[in-house]
Amino acid sequence: MKKLPDKIARRKRRKLRVRQKISGTTTRPRVTVYMSNRHAYMQAIDDSGGRTIAAASNCEKDLKQIRNDAAHLLELGQVMGERLKKLEIKSVVFDRNGYLYHGRVKALADGIRKAGVQC
Repeated sequence: MKKLPDKIARRKRRKLRVRQKISGTTTRPRVTVYMSNRHAYMQAIDDSGGRTIAAASNCEKDLKQIRNDAAHLLELGQVMGERLKKLEIKSVVFDRNGYLYHGRVKALADGIRKAGVQC
């Protein structure tokens, strides 16, 4: 039982280390990722203004068919990339939010790149 709090604490430490180094602006927002067991959530955040510019998640009504695995989350990344392109954002800072950069998180970033936004 002791392992679960340690796993959460390690992710929070990684998250703080990453957040010390990156921040988003209006022209180059920070895209942050949160992964639960059932859903994936992405937000483009302007840290200078403190507001969310765009968001996407697979619990939205029209995106419910996207499953929470790496092969399907590529589509969710593409949806987020298209929403950013619609707002004329060409480049973002990717915040993995303490998660390791492989599998589902990497698929989301690759989907944003596939949509034509530099990540």
